[in-house]
Amino acid sequence: MRRLPLVALLAAVGLSACGSVMTMLAVPWFVLATTGSAAKTGLTAGAEVVGTVVAALLAGPMVDRFGRRAVSVASDLVAAAVVAMIPLLHATVGLPFGALIALAVALGMASAPGTTARKSMMPGLIALTGVGGERAASGYDGVARGAWMLGSPLAGVLIAVLGPQSVLLVDAATFLASAALVRLFVPLVGGDAEPESGGYLTRLRRGMAYVRGDRLMLWIVVMVSVTNLLDAAFYAVLMPVFAQDVLHSSIALGVMSGVFSSAALAGSLTFAVVGPRLPRRLTFALAFLLSGAPRFVVLALGTPLPLVLALFAVLGLGVGAINPLLGVTQYERVPESVLPMVVGVMYAGAYCGMPLGAALAGLSVEALGLTPTLWTAATLYLAITLAPLLAPTWREMDNRKTLVRA
Repeated sequence: MRRLPLVALLAAVGLSACGSVMTMLAVPWFVLATTGSAAKTGLTAGAEVVGTVVAALLAGPMVDRFGRRAVSVASDLVAAAVVAMIPLLHATVGLPFGALIALAVALGMASAPGTTARKSMMPGLIALTGVGGERAASGYDGVARGAWMLGSPLAGVLIAVLGPQSVLLVDAATFLASAALVRLFVPLVGGDAEPESGGYLTRLRRGMAYVRGDRLMLWIVVMVSVTNLLDAAFYAVLMPVFAQDVLHSSIALGVMSGVFSSAALAGSLTFAVVGPRLPRRLTFALAFLLSGAPRFVVLALGTPLPLVLALFAVLGLGVGAINPLLGVTQYERVPESVLPMVVGVMYAGAYCGMPLGAALAGLSVEALGLTPTLWTAATLYLAITLAPLLAPTWREMDNRKTLVRA
């Protein structure tokens, strides 16, 4: 019973993530089915990403001002309403494309405050429940990865059985369930009771000032921004082109992604057990070196599918340690007074380069070809992921602290 609040929050994270991934598949499918336009489908998907990036920067001061639990609940309720409005408006008064774009932006903006709020509640719940930081962070990462891994095939099946409009209503229900779990079973923790004073800009500047002043947090933002940019290039462009041009199979694309995601989930669960006994900086560096650049090299060599899958099953294990290590470092290091703002700033920094990464990858493949682009990306990925081993600031990651927040 003592761990119930943390379990409830993790369950809410899983439900919200499952709803998000189902929405990411169901909304484009809905647009394609109702308009028949690939261009409109792409614009709608892009609009949702833009909304997420913008809201990520706005989320921190909002969470600090209105409270973490309140924003988590409100975010899921807004997401549920926006998702449900798409099929309901289409079936009743009609849904012009401009209105659909506005709803897509609103949906993206609804997700970021909830994510920031739930992450900001983690340190208080860790202290309240007595669960180890590494294990709690691994649990957060594991349920999110599991939800994404299961949400994709579930959405595909439900779209085929129920149709995209009905699936969007199912998505809305997952957001409602997430809101109910947090409201009923997660107590007020951390800075909920006494938010910091000041307006929006004051709060935002406070978070940015902390990130600029903490060299390790600044290094993390820079490194994750670059790796996410390259990851977006890999998943959105390079791996699909490899599947089409080299393997000549769309099924291979899904299988490769599924194997890598499954390995990442296994790595997260493994880290939950052994993580507290491992050196953080070295583990973080090796995890990135294992799961980062080698993926690009495997494809650049034109590796046959069976060997790709075998290698991805190993390389993906490293991913499972990365987010838990980042999470527990953030939970222990960032003061409660600026935690929501710092989480929001880092969230925005992590996502801001992703649209650019996909666009640059597409242009590079057209100008240089797939293989040179893969080698270039692998080199850049290796360079940035060597930073934890070479820059002295990263040694601070090994300074463990006991969470005493409540």
